[in-house]
Amino acid sequence: MTNSVAANASPDSQRARYCAPLADAVASQAAGSGAAFVRSYEHGEDESGLPAGLASTAFVYDNALAAIALIACGNVASATTIGNALSLAARNDRTFKDGRIRNAYRPGPVSRGPPALPGWWDDKQKLWAEDAAQDGTSTGNVAWAALALLTLHQATKQASYLVDAERLIDWVIGNVSTGSGFRGGFHGYDPQQVKLTWISTEHNVDVYAAATWLSRLTGERKYADAAFQARQFLERAFAVDHFLLGTKPDGSLADPSMLVLDVQLWPWMAIPDAPAQWRSALNFAATHLAVKDGFDFNGDRDGLWVEGTAQASLAYRIASDPHRSAQLLATLEADRTPSGFLNATRGERVSTGLSINPTPAATEADFFYFRRPHLGATAWATLAATAWNPFTGRKVD
Repeated sequence: MTNSVAANASPDSQRARYCAPLADAVASQAAGSGAAFVRSYEHGEDESGLPAGLASTAFVYDNALAAIALIACGNVASATTIGNALSLAARNDRTFKDGRIRNAYRPGPVSRGPPALPGWWDDKQKLWAEDAAQDGTSTGNVAWAALALLTLHQATKQASYLVDAERLIDWVIGNVSTGSGFRGGFHGYDPQQVKLTWISTEHNVDVYAAATWLSRLTGERKYADAAFQARQFLERAFAVDHFLLGTKPDGSLADPSMLVLDVQLWPWMAIPDAPAQWRSALNFAATHLAVKDGFDFNGDRDGLWVEGTAQASLAYRIASDPHRSAQLLATLEADRTPSGFLNATRGERVSTGLSINPTPAATEADFFYFRRPHLGATAWATLAATAWNPFTGRKVD
């Protein structure tokens, strides 16, 4: 399908093109189970399989997005399958009893008890290997899991989803609050993990959205306080016409040269009453992060980041520019794969300027996206196609 044809497709047919692949992925990987995680990546067209570190990996962020997108599609049953897996993960952990959720789990059906973490047999070392980042807990991922459960609660009225969302944000409040923002989380292997002392602008957006939602539903002061703390940090991170990445581990603001796309979009997407000046970050992104047909992850402009371009499509819809929104969504047809999933990148690789090892000891920017079919990118494109704001749980007016 050409971009022009995609742009002229009816809203219903366009939604179907995005919704169906998500539902198919859930059905194929759940194998009839009522609770399952979906693998985040499929192997690329030039690969015979995924690298060991991704082959058994269902990232919580990707699955939370997929659950929300399926609700936006009207497919509550498929969303519930992922939501039930998130709930089980929130209640059960193989090591920790404090209510945390990990950054990733093994894809497929989830039964009672602690969900399995990703891993693989390292034949060279003759041991079972896991990934330190996947075993860790990112504050933003905890908040996204809560947003997915809150979206499911809204759709189903099932009380357990609300209880589990509260459990997750209670963990955030109790374990990563600094009083002036929420720090990164924990990194590393069980049972001793490293505290991440830096603060992420993106994470604080996520916490704000989930805590505000909980405050509205429960009336509990602790959630209003958490939302206030997160918003205060966002105000600190806004620099005239754009948002800074966050802080360094010592609490000082991050290097202004470290520009990231979602940091420019999410704060005002998540906060309907945000200062009007915050929306200048969209123009800033268009000036500093745009590439041909879309947007890069960061300011080096080394390629089109599909997930971020889909985020920008929804952002333009929220900013009352449906024409630009439709343009960006249409161009993503070039990234569709035979399964219906979108590739994570258009070119071979896109850099982020960030490290997979998010600790002070990290010295190399080694976090990249590759041209592989990606659950998260497909979910964001679905949210754009359905005009659904995942931070508020509402369609865009």
